[in-house]
Amino acid sequence: MSLSDADHDIVVDEIGREPTRAEAALFENLWSEHCAYRSSRPLLTAFDSEGDQVVIGPGDDAAVVSLPSHGDGEEMYITMGVESHNHPSYVDPFDGAATGVGGIVRDTLSMGAYPIALADCLYFGDFEREHSRYLFEGVVEGISHYGNCIGVPTVTGSVAFHDDYEGNPLVNVSCIGLMEPERTITAEAQEPGNKLVLVGNSTGRDGLGGASFASEDLAEDAETEDRPAVQVGDPYTEKLLIECNEALLDEALVESARDLGAAGLGGASSELVAKGGLGAEIELDRVHEREPDMNAMEYLLAESQERMVYEVAPENVDRVAELAERYDLGCSVIGELTAPGTNYVCTFEGETVVDVEAEFLGDGAPMNDLPSEEPPEQERDLPTVNLSEAFERIVASPNTASKRWVYRQYDHEVQVRTSVLPGDDAALLAIREAGTGLAFSAGADPNWTDAAPYEGARAVALENATNVAAKGAVPHAAVDCLNGGNPEKPDVYGGFKGIVDGLADMCSDLDVPVVGGNVSLYNDSVTGPIPPTPTLALVGVKEGYDAPPMDLSGEGTLVVVGDAALEGEADPRLGGSEYTAVFGGTDAFPELPADPTGLVQTIAEVADEDHVLASHDVSHGGLAVALAEMVHEDAGASVDVETVERGTRKRLLFNERPGRVVFETTDPAAVHEAFDGVAPVTELGEANGSNHLSLTVNDETLQYHASEITDLRSTIDDELA
Repeated sequence: MSLSDADHDIVVDEIGREPTRAEAALFENLWSEHCAYRSSRPLLTAFDSEGDQVVIGPGDDAAVVSLPSHGDGEEMYITMGVESHNHPSYVDPFDGAATGVGGIVRDTLSMGAYPIALADCLYFGDFEREHSRYLFEGVVEGISHYGNCIGVPTVTGSVAFHDDYEGNPLVNVSCIGLMEPERTITAEAQEPGNKLVLVGNSTGRDGLGGASFASEDLAEDAETEDRPAVQVGDPYTEKLLIECNEALLDEALVESARDLGAAGLGGASSELVAKGGLGAEIELDRVHEREPDMNAMEYLLAESQERMVYEVAPENVDRVAELAERYDLGCSVIGELTAPGTNYVCTFEGETVVDVEAEFLGDGAPMNDLPSEEPPEQERDLPTVNLSEAFERIVASPNTASKRWVYRQYDHEVQVRTSVLPGDDAALLAIREAGTGLAFSAGADPNWTDAAPYEGARAVALENATNVAAKGAVPHAAVDCLNGGNPEKPDVYGGFKGIVDGLADMCSDLDVPVVGGNVSLYNDSVTGPIPPTPTLALVGVKEGYDAPPMDLSGEGTLVVVGDAALEGEADPRLGGSEYTAVFGGTDAFPELPADPTGLVQTIAEVADEDHVLASHDVSHGGLAVALAEMVHEDAGASVDVETVERGTRKRLLFNERPGRVVFETTDPAAVHEAFDGVAPVTELGEANGSNHLSLTVNDETLQYHASEITDLRSTIDDELA
């Protein structure tokens, strides 16, 4: 990739001369889709990012959100960020995924926070394909290696398989950080005369052109040809950087900060300067490097990992260097900030190689005005499948099967905050400083958004909100990672617009501010574009750190809330379901609740009641899969579902309308009362100590021992363990 003729002409017209080689490379990367959001920025105004809890919204390395405090708890802030490392993870799954973790953790550090939790949302081609499994294994290994080594728990996430990720998997990683309000810093330069100090790993040639690489379709030979664009991570250095960052903050030595990610030093330093409305003079010769004979462009654009650039007052530079040495990190004073109205200037070996206005470098790229086509609504065309076959194949599908193989490789209890562990609807973290429980859910469903981008994205937001509500938490804030194919294709861009609007509309309906995010386009390869994929990472808050488990106790009545179909009010649809993915066919997407806010709030309130013994949301795979997931060796259930007509049985059991929750309760009347006027409540049967699931639909009964269900759900373990 190189600077296009049109962009070249804009640059020449602005600076009044031909750009130097280093300037052209810098513009190429900072004006790429990956950095400049040229095709997506016009759409992102759809998101509501404001709220009393929002301290710093979109535009910084990570968002900052205040938490409610309970009891004697103190005021605390969290940071929220999300990053995609899609192309690198195809070329080199281990390093691509590992450096995605490293990057989002450094985004957290640059705001003044300590990283406390990670979520990984992973999307691959057909699980039956060897290449998909190779990518899957490498990505999980990379995430677990990096996260475990730096001591940050991976507590939640999602895994999905879909044919259209075969040539372009997605690796979306989210991080939550925690800090006291007075430690907050930003990526906005503060004062002329302050020094720019580079701290961390030495600079090499790895990751050159990573930003521009991420803005291109993947070629057939990408796994070999594009390997130099993939960064190589060192988690042990990142751990030292985390602790050094804490020490710098303890002594209030940092005025502003930016992590070195896309476009390397050139990207981080110019963006920091531009945000502060200042200029800078940088001497590239001062950068501590690990490879000989590097040129100016390589110093500027290498994406070597585990590096931060800090703004430091002159009188504090020596102390910063001392602390860097204590943690065995490199430290270079590379330049200083200059007055407003001055340029961003870089010199190398006595020669000026960059001399441009920082704001033009960061924000001068023109936005794209692209044509789009809306996808048609799917008609109903469903195959007839035996009920037991449908149950067994859907429960065993890699999309709905147990993901234990993934999360057992992560240390999800390091830092001893994880109250609800992976495998449940949402993780729950104990923020003891505030007396607050922080629920954390992240994911998307490509089947939903492939079938209906707008409605599917609304469903993704509702499902994540329902996940935290099922653990008794009220949705508080979210960040998104919007993944799409080549936006120059009208049908692809139409699908992308659909997921943006759908996610924005449902988050607005739920009163959940979307405080930041990431966009990844050109996820296209010789196999075609990916499904439009709106990963959402959402947090909820509650008093205390206890939550009802997903597992049945065996002592209560089972009810499902929010399922109008069981009340005979609607014809359940199977559009975007695992049923149609497994057996073929199409259908319209399920109709979503009319009052999602009232529904989610009531779910959260009821989940916290003493009479609730277990709770679990109903989504992927439908009611049948939800019930199967709740049964275990010590508790089972007897469920009886009556249908108006026999043809609706599969639609009742495998419909994936989100916003539904199964409660095991000792007081079903209280559940009915709580949801009166909000959503229908249907009694399904009783939990018991039988350690099996008995599921009767009209005159047909399915019966499975817990061990049989475990065997069905062990698809991924059986193949990869």
